[in-house]
Amino acid sequence: MSVTALLLVLFAAVCHATWNIVAHGVSRIGVPFLWWGAVASSVIWLPVVPFTGGIGAATIPDFLLAVAVSTVLHCTYMLVLQKGYESGRLSTVYATARGTGPTITVLVAVLVLGERPSASALVGVAAIIASVVAIGLIDRPAATTHLTAGRRRLDPGIAWGLITGVAIAIYTIWDAHAVRELEVAPVAFMVGCTVGEILMLSPMLGRRWRELGTIARTHWRRLLAFGVLSPLSYILVLVAVTLAPVSLVAPVREVSVVLVSIFGALVLREGRAAWRVGASVVVVAGIVLMAS
Repeated sequence: MSVTALLLVLFAAVCHATWNIVAHGVSRIGVPFLWWGAVASSVIWLPVVPFTGGIGAATIPDFLLAVAVSTVLHCTYMLVLQKGYESGRLSTVYATARGTGPTITVLVAVLVLGERPSASALVGVAAIIASVVAIGLIDRPAATTHLTAGRRRLDPGIAWGLITGVAIAIYTIWDAHAVRELEVAPVAFMVGCTVGEILMLSPMLGRRWRELGTIARTHWRRLLAFGVLSPLSYILVLVAVTLAPVSLVAPVREVSVVLVSIFGALVLREGRAAWRVGASVVVVAGIVLMAS
């Protein structure tokens, strides 16, 4: 993995962690927050498109196809993730999703796309994925199953986390295809997707339309941060997949989980700081292996 690609993905992880910290708790508002986030992202980044190559070398039909498919995939991911948070524990869903997503992405990239990371890089990938899952499970109760009518059944948090992970893998592979094969410019692609999200999320607001004004007045600073940092984090990832194998980019972007976890331990006093820092050290070791 080139130094440039690695730095892009690490900076993307910092941006992703930052907006998650800034929006901590507010994103639980649900669809109205996601709608405003898509609006803010579109307004902020649309003027940048002419200065970043327009739609790229893609034809207009290919651009529209890439955006339409990605919009559906990203909205599906967000809705499935929210359903998971409603049905299971936050830490369980998040850990399972963020570990499953890059794992499936790596397997598809190697088995289907023909990518061939080195042995040391694959060890680094495994270290990062394992650490991400470990961080998510640190605060999770020991029980992983529920007892219903005398039978043990799968924890719904794990089930929804797995589904969310599949959604992450699918949109990651498709988006990599869009910027690599269809040659869609990352910024225009991201803006197209956020505009598409506005269109898809609007009917889902239902009676919650009346909440939009209050949410905007109360949380405009957080929405502004979301509008800048959320697209930026993914634009950097899209640029990185044009420079490095997606099998390496996907796991490294999960460094954001480590950063948020350390913030939670040191600033929010969520506990078990030693375990979190230890997991982050393993992640750093994995990154070193991937960059070697």
